Amino acid sequence: MLAKSLVLFIGIGVIAGFVFGVYLIDVKSSSQLVFVDGPSVSIVTEKSDFKKNEKINIMIVNSGTTSLSFSDASYGLRITGLSGILMYAPTVSHVVSSLEPGGQVIFSWDQIKNDGDVALEGLYKISVKGMDESENNVENSITVTIWK
Repeated sequence: MLAKSLVLFIGIGVIAGFVFGVYLIDVKSSSQLVFVDGPSVSIVTEKSDFKKNEKINIMIVNSGTTSLSFSDASYGLRITGLSGILMYAPTVSHVVSSLEPGGQVIFSWDQIKNDGDVALEGLYKISVKGMDESENNVENSITVTIWK
């Protein structure tokens, strides 16, 4: 027979683990898309943890109330390692692109780096950089994890 204190501590541990798990799910899946007044850009992926060789769909959304312009058709999309080394940037024309408020564009990354190698497991930063109507920089970034 188990001691009452052991049962009590196991019960508290199970409840605390459940509460902490729910908290982490809420923090981990907090909305990547928040609409605001003024200039804003958001990056949305279907999840934050991906398996190796899984296609990553990246949606860039103008989540503000002003038009945004980008220096090329890649909408300023860059994927880097956490050290800042560029891993992937879409190869597109150098035509100025724009996104109206609420507008969105979708890119897919097959986890192949610009040099043709497959991305390794780890953390990657997806960032977007554009300009608002007043020529101010508008940027945002998220982090995704690639698992084996």
